[in-house]
Formats: sequence, C-alpha cells, structure tokens
Amino acid sequence: MRSFEPMKPDIKQLPLGPLQTNCYFLGCTETKQAAIIDPSDNGQALADFISENGYTLTHILLTHSHFDHVGGLGDLKNATAAPIYAHEDAIPFLKNAVRSAARFGLPMEPQPDPDHFLVEGDVVNIGNLTLEVLFTPGHAPGHLSFYLRDHAVVFDGDVLFQGSIGRTDLPGSDFSALMNSIEEKLMPLPDETHVLSGHGNPTTIGRERTTNPFLQ
Repeated sequence: MRSFEPMKPDIKQLPLGPLQTNCYFLGCTETKQAAIIDPSDNGQALADFISENGYTLTHILLTHSHFDHVGGLGDLKNATAAPIYAHEDAIPFLKNAVRSAARFGLPMEPQPDPDHFLVEGDVVNIGNLTLEVLFTPGHAPGHLSFYLRDHAVVFDGDVLFQGSIGRTDLPGSDFSALMNSIEEKLMPLPDETHVLSGHGNPTTIGRERTTNPFLQ
C-alpha cells in the first residue's frame, strides 16, 4: 500500500481595485472547487479566471464589508451564482458601501446581501479543503478570518499586516477589540502559519510575534 501526501491548495493573491486590496483565490486541486475571498474589484474577470482554470466557484467569502473589499461582489455573484458568506454584523457596511466609496470619489454599484451567515467555530469546506471561521472584530464590525489549518494559512482580512495592524480610526472600529482579536485568535496559531492579509505582502505569525511593533 502506498500513501500520498494531500495535494497543496491552489492559492492566488490578486491585488485589485483603486486601493489594491488583496482578493484571494483558493482552489482545491483535487475536486476543482474554489472560493474567492474578498472580491475587491472586477468580478467578471474573477469569474473568467476561475472558468479558464477549470474550477467551479462554490463560495464567495467576505472577511468584512468595507467598500474596497466588495467592489467585485455583485458582478462575481451574477456571473457564477455562487453563494455569499459573511458575518451578520457586516450587513450595515455592505449596504453603505456605495456611500463609503463615494467619499473617495469612487463609483460603485449596490452590492448583494449575503446568502449565508457565518459565526465563530463554523467550518467551510471548499472541496477537500477545510476553513475554520474565526471571529476577529476590531477593524470592522463582523470581521472574520478563515484558517486553513492543514496547510498553515490564515486569510485575515484587515486584522494583522506585515509590520502593522488594521486601522481603528474608522466608523465601527475599536482598537481594544482589534488587539483582543489578534492576541486571542491569531497569536495562538503556530509560528509557521502564513498570514494572507487584505493589503500588502504575506507574512507569518512567527515573524509578527517577534517583529511587529504593535505586539511588542
């Protein structure tokens, strides 16, 4: 009998939109099912990318609903009919995304509501990949992170960045809540865990634990 290591997931970081917000493609290479995490812009192009690479989109996942993370949500939903998953507390900002974008002089169409709500402890299966849902508020109400434990990856939206943390000078943000999310939900993860954030370059939990000035 021969045993085989599980196949690695297909992960792509796609900086999109005027703020170059990171959208993530997560594909199960065994089943060809896929998720998009934070469709920040150009939903039709995302749908085309998924189809051209032989995947079927089964989940659209929102870490939170700030306008720069949802600019491609409606077009992606229309092109694929994939269900949208978010925390219920993200709804008000999602409904206000058009107005928020307008403050930056950016046009945006109204975005669709989530089809399903997620809470701490939920599990999302993308083919044979398992994402654990972490509730990580502070930067935005209803902020979630998605932990791919078997492959040491966490998609953490705008919670923890390379050398920094999410902004807490925005409506609905809370510095104490953000630091609590980092300390209680992210710092317990293994040092080798790759942190894939909403802006900037990837980092690791270990690197941020020892070098991030907000955590010293």
